[in-house]
Amino acid sequence: MKRDRGFNKNPDGASMDRADQRKENPDGSAENSTDQRKEGKKAAVRNGVEENSTNQITEGIIWKQILLFFFPILLGSVFQQLYNTADAVIVGRCAGKEALSAVGGSTASIINIFVGFFTGIASGATVVTAHFFGGNQEKRVSETVHTSFMISLCAGVVFAALGIACAPVMLRLLQTPEELFAQSLSYMRIYFAATPANLFYIMGAGILRAAGDSRRPLYFLIVSCIANIPLDFLFVAGLRMGAKGAAIATVLCQIMSAVMVFVVLNRERACYRLVPAEMFHCSGRILKRVLWIGIPAGLQSVTYGLSNSVIQAKVNSFGTDNIAAWSAYTKLDGLYWMTVSAMGIAVTTFVGQNIGAGKTERAKRSMWVCMGMTMVMAGVLSIFFYSFAEIFFSFFVEDMEVIALGVSQLHFLTRFYLIYVVVEILSGTLRGMECVVVPTIISILLVCVLRVAWVGVALRFNNTMETVMMSYPVTWIAAALAFIIYYIFYIKKNGLRPQKTQSRP
Repeated sequence: MKRDRGFNKNPDGASMDRADQRKENPDGSAENSTDQRKEGKKAAVRNGVEENSTNQITEGIIWKQILLFFFPILLGSVFQQLYNTADAVIVGRCAGKEALSAVGGSTASIINIFVGFFTGIASGATVVTAHFFGGNQEKRVSETVHTSFMISLCAGVVFAALGIACAPVMLRLLQTPEELFAQSLSYMRIYFAATPANLFYIMGAGILRAAGDSRRPLYFLIVSCIANIPLDFLFVAGLRMGAKGAAIATVLCQIMSAVMVFVVLNRERACYRLVPAEMFHCSGRILKRVLWIGIPAGLQSVTYGLSNSVIQAKVNSFGTDNIAAWSAYTKLDGLYWMTVSAMGIAVTTFVGQNIGAGKTERAKRSMWVCMGMTMVMAGVLSIFFYSFAEIFFSFFVEDMEVIALGVSQLHFLTRFYLIYVVVEILSGTLRGMECVVVPTIISILLVCVLRVAWVGVALRFNNTMETVMMSYPVTWIAAALAFIIYYIFYIKKNGLRPQKTQSRP
């Protein structure tokens, strides 16, 4: 790989120096730079943006700006987790461990695969929208918005049909116990019926964040979370509908979020306004660009989902108590994943923007600051979870056997939390350098393939829950070593300093 290729790229991976950017749009059409500047000034006034405002990601104190960027993402993830945890707590306390297992066991693993893949696709739309929005190319922003929502509607219909039709087969593949099968099937089919609304919200929230609006997606999540709790009590505790009632409550909140996104974007006066009549006008060039960026991210998410589904199938073989304990554990464990994932997004943004600005030393410092801060956060969460594990599990169930199993699972896995920090931060750093393919390959081979191989082989020699759980630290260690080696190789080969093209006026 030549030294001048590593960092001077568009989000879709095409190399372009700054002189070229003045001559061409990302889609290859010629454009006069004077007209661009005029349009930029008009757009800045319309959108209320100060043209000379300082970009705090490339300026300012690194650790402070990282925290300012990190916390809104984390808060949004926290409310999303509360949204999911409310189902588990209310179902577990009001409908019993069988209903809890139906809500959080095999169904959660299957749903996460579908939603995770689309979230990756939506991230491609977010990157493309942000690129055009930052360049004040209003027509391209509008095309991207409407193409992206066309993707979300098509994917929503396809996912809904597949989920409803294939739910029994998927549950059988995950070896769902017979006593849980009926409730799990009802939950999945109700959930998948509302998939178009859920994917519409995910895409809309990404579009708003791309335009610099991270507050309204957070507000939507807060409203949905607050609404979800009384709806859970109504359908689960009041109407005694069990897992089916939890699914109805969740679906109603997802529809509410989709409606809020639609209303906000439809009433928006800026270039990212959503016009229903234009939603069926799809730009082929933008579609390709969104998918080029989004599919690798989606595939990486799917590898995690697939490997976790295999783990869930093995957990299912240990009986209902272990399933219930594992379901509750995954809800608590979500706080750790939200924290690490939010910091991964932060490091990608900081590294990418600073390298784009020619501030490669600042990019390198951003990586180390993110690594250190995430290590501290992961360490604090590990100690917190380890110390109060029994109290946490008692919120979910009253069955002492389930609580004891959950405490054992939590104590085992929290000891390895720090290892995965290396994977997330180095992966995010490489993506910020526009290096997408190799991190995806590492994730597929060392998270999915190795984890499946571990449970397939190791359980033959020691068929215990501890052996199943050991698949996580084994794959984390392997992936961390692979990312460290590749990161060092990549930096030595490509360097981490300004490119010649970046110094041009």
